[in-house]
Amino acid sequence: MKRTLVFTLALATLGLAACGDDDPTEPLMETLDLAFVGLEPLANGFHYEGWAIIAGAPVSTGKFNVDGTGALTTVAGGLIAGGSFETGIDLMGTTMVVITIEPSGDTDVVPADTHVLAGPVGAVGASLTVGDGAALGNSFTTATGDYILATPTDGAMNNENSGIWFLSIASGSPAVGLNLPALPVGWAYEGWAVINGQPVTTGRFTALNMADLSAPFSGAMAGPPFPGEDFLMNAPTGLTFPTDLAGGLAVISIEPQPDDSPNPYTLKPLMGGIAAGSVDHVTYSIPNMAVATFPTGTAMIR
Repeated sequence: MKRTLVFTLALATLGLAACGDDDPTEPLMETLDLAFVGLEPLANGFHYEGWAIIAGAPVSTGKFNVDGTGALTTVAGGLIAGGSFETGIDLMGTTMVVITIEPSGDTDVVPADTHVLAGPVGAVGASLTVGDGAALGNSFTTATGDYILATPTDGAMNNENSGIWFLSIASGSPAVGLNLPALPVGWAYEGWAVINGQPVTTGRFTALNMADLSAPFSGAMAGPPFPGEDFLMNAPTGLTFPTDLAGGLAVISIEPQPDDSPNPYTLKPLMGGIAAGSVDHVTYSIPNMAVATFPTGTAMIR
């Protein structure tokens, strides 16, 4: 549930003017060191890749993943000592660094659309964040969300705590319950209810005033024109539907497209408990968790 990264560029400034840019004795800076806090492993062959933007063009600095402790690994799972990448290219002219999520089997030299962290390089360092314009372009710190418990797709006023819909009825009529920025290409929102510790999707969406893209657990009747789900049938292994969502969690995540896993990705701008005493057809709010949970990291060119 988390991520962000800082890129510190260590330049050998002493004597640089005297040597000149074309001095053949000037050492090349070809090593990129990365370290992360809160960056979660990717599954099923998906992996991260670093990119140095040099003269306006992206140049790969290496593919990697992270393990359960946050240590950097190769795509095959071997430890990358010190998080260091010997790139074989001179990184001196790097103006920006971008971290992407790449699909399994990726062999091309073009960054995927899923830019998760980015930032410009300055004389004394740079910060790579989700909010940079070359990544998702928003920090999500102002995102808000409301929901109600209800099961409209079975047509009966029973099992009402077994469904969650991301809408508000505070005005007396159903209205948009989510305040989320538009996402760039490569990303989609997904709703979740965590039931007995198990995350269960409510569907992916990009529009806040329309039904989401799937309804695998809902009944035969149409739901409201907002993201959400009734948990009435086709329960995943280990769960029984209908259920009572009170005591669980409501989550809105940001998912890469294509996705590496059926579980929520680390970016969860909205997440909060559904109180044990929650009742149906009452508007509840989801806390903003962007600052608390998005990942961070450091990087250095040397």
